[in-house]
Amino acid sequence: SLFSKSSLTKSLLAVAFLASFGSSMLYGYNLAVVNSPAEYIKAFYNQTMVARNGTGLDDKTLTLFYSVTVSVFAIGGMVGSLMVGILVTRFGRKGTLVRITCLVFIGGAFMGFSRTFGSPEMIIVGRFITGVHSGISLSVVPMYLGEIAPKNLRGFLGLVPSIFICLGVFIAQILGLHELLGKEEHWPLFLSLVVIPTMFQLMLLPWFPESPRYLLIEKRNVHATITALKWYRSKVNIQAEIEEMQEEQRSMSSVQTVSVIGLLKDRSVRWQVITIVVVNIGMQLSGIDAIWFYTNAIFKNAGIPVPQIQYTTVGTGAIEVIAGCVGCFTIERLGRRPLMIGGFTFMGICCAGITLSLMFQSHYISVACVVGIIAGFCIGPAGVPFLITAELFKQSHRPAAYTVAGCLNWLSNFTIGFVFPFLQMSAGAYCYLVFFGVCTAVAAYVFFIVPETKNKTFVEISQMFAARNGMLEEESSELGVFNSLKLGKMNGYGAVELDSLKVSLHLY
Repeated sequence: SLFSKSSLTKSLLAVAFLASFGSSMLYGYNLAVVNSPAEYIKAFYNQTMVARNGTGLDDKTLTLFYSVTVSVFAIGGMVGSLMVGILVTRFGRKGTLVRITCLVFIGGAFMGFSRTFGSPEMIIVGRFITGVHSGISLSVVPMYLGEIAPKNLRGFLGLVPSIFICLGVFIAQILGLHELLGKEEHWPLFLSLVVIPTMFQLMLLPWFPESPRYLLIEKRNVHATITALKWYRSKVNIQAEIEEMQEEQRSMSSVQTVSVIGLLKDRSVRWQVITIVVVNIGMQLSGIDAIWFYTNAIFKNAGIPVPQIQYTTVGTGAIEVIAGCVGCFTIERLGRRPLMIGGFTFMGICCAGITLSLMFQSHYISVACVVGIIAGFCIGPAGVPFLITAELFKQSHRPAAYTVAGCLNWLSNFTIGFVFPFLQMSAGAYCYLVFFGVCTAVAAYVFFIVPETKNKTFVEISQMFAARNGMLEEESSELGVFNSLKLGKMNGYGAVELDSLKVSLHLY
């Protein structure tokens, strides 16, 4: 059904896979890669300190050192997310993805040679640099795919990166098995493998065109836009799509990209901003990062024999990938709202279930709830927040919206990665009730506030929020102007531009 639509071309599918493989997958990999070699990395830190100072680290300092190693990735991500607006406006969506590959090579080299130089600091620096790359790409990949996709496939292509994030986690779990790279001598190689997918991306992605919306609305390059659309579409009325982009261009108060401050001050997008704040913070504070960072520790507490834990972890990774595929292939049928509401609600129930199972010492129920949280997350909350960040904003506001969403996402990620071990020590089984509260609140917010954006143009989505933002009269009067421009072409500028497009299309 999805693939029978002529609008899903090989080029669209190829660029979605390539961008996700070389960028999004690394985010998932880096989230999970520190899980299995944790004890070896701690031992390396201790040995280094003994060699330097003659004394080792006590348990509390070692836990702090390791917490920094885990969470510095998120600090890098936050720094990267603050750069998104500047980069995508200057270099374009694809241009940014190609340029930032150098960060992965630098970060990978730092981590790979850390043991050779006896430097724990190199691991932390390497994690930080790969975090910067993930912070940028986590926003840029969904923005790029959201802009090149036709509206009936925006949901499907927008969730492809989330499948690759799950795949990255899964690959890290498999490679972390003791039979593969889970031995003490292999951990530097294990951390630095991120360079391989990026190498493929660097070789192939430059051959694909830039986002047509970026080329037309921001660069005003008609010929490049038509070339890009012809590359990504087959047997589709390109002129109709260009007219829709021009309608969006005319609806923007300014062709200039809005700054983050401008976005936060703009009354016409107030509820869209609140929505991305809620779903992005909710996505990280739902407890998923606690589960991902500390899966092994959770299973150990649940009473699973230590040699079996690594296989149980790989099983959860497989469930993530399957759940991600379910979300991706059902989003265009079900819509964004059901996946978000259902995913967060199910996660909330499972968080409450973990607390009960730990209180009553029912170990297998706690393992089932961990699996449930992961499946619930991957079906909807894993990818939909990034997708709707693209959908809720027009071209001028989109880079700033991704900067805000990304920054909050990473800040929440860092908070959980750093605070969870201490929260677990002090609150015990009750720490999961915090996540239960967050999941329930986000599900309720989406249910009552967020409209369905499936199969809508960016201008239509903007108008759905107009009444809530108190902009109804202005919006509707503007829409009247757009329609007269589109239908009557009475405005000279509009007529000239549309006619020149027709000539260009005819020539092509």
